[in-house]
Amino acid sequence: MNLRVKSVEASMADAADHERSLRRSLGTWDLALMGIAVAVGAGIFSVGAKAAADFAGPSVTISFILAALTCGLAIMCYAEFASTVPVAGSAYTFTYATMGELLAWIIGWDLILEMFTGAAVIAKYWGVYLGEALLAVGIPFPATIEIAGLEVSWPSFLIVAVFTALLVAGTKLTARVGSVFTIIKVAIVLFVIVVGFFFINAANYVPFIPESVPTEGGSSDVWAQSLFSWATGAEPAQYGIFGLLSAASLVFFAFIGFDVVATSAEEVREPQKRLPRGIFLGLAIVTALYVLVSIVMTGMVSYTELAEEETPSLATAFRLVGQDWASAVISIGALVGLTTVIMVLLLGLSRIVFALSRDGLLPRWLSKTTEHTKTPARIQIIGGSVVAVVAAFTDVGLLEEMINIGTLSAFVLVSLGIVVLRRTRPDLPRGFRVPWSPVLPIISAVLCLWLMLNLTTLTWVRFLVWLVIGIVIYLLYGRRRSRWGDAGVSEVELPTPQGAPTAD
Repeated sequence: MNLRVKSVEASMADAADHERSLRRSLGTWDLALMGIAVAVGAGIFSVGAKAAADFAGPSVTISFILAALTCGLAIMCYAEFASTVPVAGSAYTFTYATMGELLAWIIGWDLILEMFTGAAVIAKYWGVYLGEALLAVGIPFPATIEIAGLEVSWPSFLIVAVFTALLVAGTKLTARVGSVFTIIKVAIVLFVIVVGFFFINAANYVPFIPESVPTEGGSSDVWAQSLFSWATGAEPAQYGIFGLLSAASLVFFAFIGFDVVATSAEEVREPQKRLPRGIFLGLAIVTALYVLVSIVMTGMVSYTELAEEETPSLATAFRLVGQDWASAVISIGALVGLTTVIMVLLLGLSRIVFALSRDGLLPRWLSKTTEHTKTPARIQIIGGSVVAVVAAFTDVGLLEEMINIGTLSAFVLVSLGIVVLRRTRPDLPRGFRVPWSPVLPIISAVLCLWLMLNLTTLTWVRFLVWLVIGIVIYLLYGRRRSRWGDAGVSEVELPTPQGAPTAD
């Protein structure tokens, strides 16, 4: 069986194709801020509260650390790959170089799922938070309008359209705009943390890991159970050690997006040095912010009080200690936070489709970049338009967990890919090397697989349907149109390198 592995040299030559190349304009801080931009959204004010209330209690802090360590292991693998093969495509490109075209297509298809659903879901929430933020300061605001009998979230459509236009104008310009929003939202988060520390009651940290109790009615809904619980017959439980681990699966959502940073490898100056530094700096800052927020939140009020709320959040904790003013600040922080998440996910979506198109697995005409800005404008406009319509006209909230499973499946293959590439191409220069390989990459793959097993059975069914659709598209189109074909890379004419594009 021909795996159609695309060599690293072929990927690097593609990046030098003048008609289908991207401009190298990003530095270390651009990458770090991009990671913070996509990971710190509205979730920092809500996901920890939900995990503490329903699963872990005060030990949600450990859940965040476990999720960060799991993400960190996978990100180390991404950093090694990105510094070795600094071209667009992230996990898709890395898998193509190690495990062959079919798995590469599958992982590229998964990444499209992750970033498309992520951008649509977050855009929908952005419209909701815009209404809440304006109401919090006394301005009534209709977040939806009715068109032909349909409820349309026009703010969701508008924000996607604005960032699509910015991304077409240039990655560096978008990064600068995103940096301003990111600095503002981090300042708001730090302000909330500092104020919250004055309301901490140490008694709320006891017990730190609450005693395990069965989930009320948990086993009656098969689709709401985790795949692990369903397969093993284990009774769904809250709190205790398994509750802490379940919370880690939930809060892992807070760390998705760092793989998006790797999709911009082809647009980074000195990628062998700057990519690993930018990725790890961003992850460290995000982890510190989430841990501090969880410490403040569970210290301000008991987890049992949070559990009594229908939608617990950091704003709930401030309200329960009599500080209602904080809701307005948190609503504004959430709105600003979501803004940058949309931007980075739209960027990542276009770069994945760009890489698939450049290889012929999707129509090649999509991958042509503009002469002036060197951006894949066609992909950006088409992708942004579809995301805007879906976010404005449909209920995308049901697809939230699809973002997690798409990310984790990519993490698994990238982690295993490091082991393969170390054996098949030990000669390649690497700007960063995962220590203790193959042990750490294998541990990374196992931990990510464990987190996948803790997602619901309904999410797995939807994921399998998505995979089947992707395989059908590959067999009917991608396999036949692939530039590498059955003959192998060596027999395919590669573009003549014209030098890597440089920053303005």
